[in-house]
Amino acid sequence: MKREIVINASALEVRVALLEDGALTELYLERQQHRGLAGNIYKGKVTRVLPGMQAAFVDIGLEKAGFLHVSDFHDELQALGSIAEVIGEEDVETEPIESERGGEAEPPPVLQELEELEELAALSEQPDERQPEEQDGGFELSDETAPAAAPAAGAAAAGVKRRRSRRRRRRGGKAHKRPRVHEQRSRLPIEQQLHRNQEIIVQIAKEPMGTKGARLTSSISLPGRHLVYMPTSGHVGVSRRIGSAEERARLRAAVKELGRVQGGFIVRTACEGVSKREIQRDANFLTRLWASILAKNETSPPVAILYSDLDVALRTVRDLFSSEVDKLWCDDPETHERIVQFVQHYMPRLRARVTLYQGVEPIFDHFKIEPQIERALDRKVWLKSGGYLVFDQAEALTAIDVNTGRFVGKTNQDETVLRTNLEAVEEVVKQLRLRNIGGIIIVDFIDMSREADRKKVSDALRDALRRDKARTSALKISELGLVQMTRKRTRESLEELLTDTCPQCEGRRVVKSVPTLAADVLRGVHREARRRGGDDMLLVKVHPAVARYLYDHGARDLEALERHLGIKIVLRSKEGLEPGSFELSLGPAAA
Repeated sequence: MKREIVINASALEVRVALLEDGALTELYLERQQHRGLAGNIYKGKVTRVLPGMQAAFVDIGLEKAGFLHVSDFHDELQALGSIAEVIGEEDVETEPIESERGGEAEPPPVLQELEELEELAALSEQPDERQPEEQDGGFELSDETAPAAAPAAGAAAAGVKRRRSRRRRRRGGKAHKRPRVHEQRSRLPIEQQLHRNQEIIVQIAKEPMGTKGARLTSSISLPGRHLVYMPTSGHVGVSRRIGSAEERARLRAAVKELGRVQGGFIVRTACEGVSKREIQRDANFLTRLWASILAKNETSPPVAILYSDLDVALRTVRDLFSSEVDKLWCDDPETHERIVQFVQHYMPRLRARVTLYQGVEPIFDHFKIEPQIERALDRKVWLKSGGYLVFDQAEALTAIDVNTGRFVGKTNQDETVLRTNLEAVEEVVKQLRLRNIGGIIIVDFIDMSREADRKKVSDALRDALRRDKARTSALKISELGLVQMTRKRTRESLEELLTDTCPQCEGRRVVKSVPTLAADVLRGVHREARRRGGDDMLLVKVHPAVARYLYDHGARDLEALERHLGIKIVLRSKEGLEPGSFELSLGPAAA
């Protein structure tokens, strides 16, 4: 598969496209007046503590206060020692940090594959810890640093255990292997940890979306090229995408040899094959960066930004540019030069793959990206076979409907439905990545009568989702052909980035028909004329389409209204009026 990164940089906005065999799979956009906020670190002030929600609102200087749930608050950050301890210049304790919640500090979550919707609901009550390296789709904890199990499981975990036991009995006692789920540990209520006007260091885990403020966490993570540094954790993790067990062991050992550094590390996929020296250099950079953040915190006012993540161009190079990418194109000389300097410093072996685009036509036109962006905003997406998908985004979830469309098949109905659903699986996952759709997602596949066909579609969906870097959880396909899944959302979707709500339909996707508008206008004229009173003539100005309809089909209604009001009504069209609005003028002067 040929992979390319195309960067279009201008004064207004920077767009980054990831292409796979020429097809647009991911699009990132950043505007000058609206830089990305996820990953930024702030010195905030608590404005409200809500015991009933076990959450707090924190002022970080944005338009809306950020939201901090008790599961995202880790008080050990406030108890860190001097900056010298953080960068490892003094003897410090290298054991996992003891948290106020009891037990060792928890590692970031492991990607979980769920089978039952009730299990998903039960597990959702557990802490929603931030995953520092979303780009690598999970990590592997070292055996030496894995936290001990809690002495007693919570009610949610007990319920999950009972349901698993019932399933094992139905299967004849055969155990079903599942990823281990870290049980919920007890924690102090948020009102005992935070109070109003308290100053804390927080990081934006999710961008502000719509009417909601940013989701905050005090579990800080600083991503580098090869490592992610977690000052509040004492664990070592290795990306699952590093396939070789020997390589994972080597990298884990290399990180443990870094010395007595306060905090933990995640080894990223880009670290595969990297020497100990490069790992050490990345770790030194990240620990000193954290030291500078702490130093700035000591001198900054209560509400201030302490650290801003890289811009979208360099962030893309850091997170996506690897040996798997054949070429990186950029059309702006200044941005190209910054990328070259970054690559020469962190990944000199890839310098030859960075190219300045100097073509005559715009770079996105040259790579045929613009039409693909337009199609990504369409409600309907056609499949190659003739079937199609329909995307409907609601406030709480996104619904995706699969239809056979023009595809009628060649053998029988079951084969036609199966082929359409399998083709839809690939396109659904592709569109989720491209549109950056997150939250709850319902996919309505075409009904399949055979259990074997449903299993094929479920397996195909799981295989396709493994290529998605965002964390996902999908349930088995139901007898009705429904798949319920979740996808981690940290930034706005493509539709939210590129579009605004239509002022006429106000987001309903439909507007009133002309006959409906004409009837509304007549009723409105009746009300206004009775309320105002006046002379014997009334001039009504309406939208041209409404005027034509009333002339053609509403003559009798106009005459009846004239008789009822005892006045003459003169109807005229006026360009520029909204279809459902009208203007009234009373008296002889109206003519």
